Amino acid sequence: MPEMYFKVRWPDGCEQECYSPSLVIEELVKVGEQYPVFEFLERSRAALRIAAERVRAKYGFYCSAAMDQLAALEEEAVKFDAHAPVEIVRFRGR
Repeated sequence: MPEMYFKVRWPDGCEQECYSPSLVIEELVKVGEQYPVFEFLERSRAALRIAAERVRAKYGFYCSAAMDQLAALEEEAVKFDAHAPVEIVRFRGR
């Protein structure tokens, strides 16, 4: 299953390298786009849950790394106003 890494820039300018066990993240966020924190989290939740399910369907177990990544994003997001912009900086495969 192809892995995808994506880098985001939070409203304070800090960047975070993130992981998805599937390319589905590219369908829900686009490089160069900015999303309000709340919308970025909604899109990330959807993408990472789909990715985890794809792993389960293929390998028979749910991908805990996807859920760990989601937890890390949610932990960072609480530092910001829900409408502050999060930018998608880049995607890269492994």
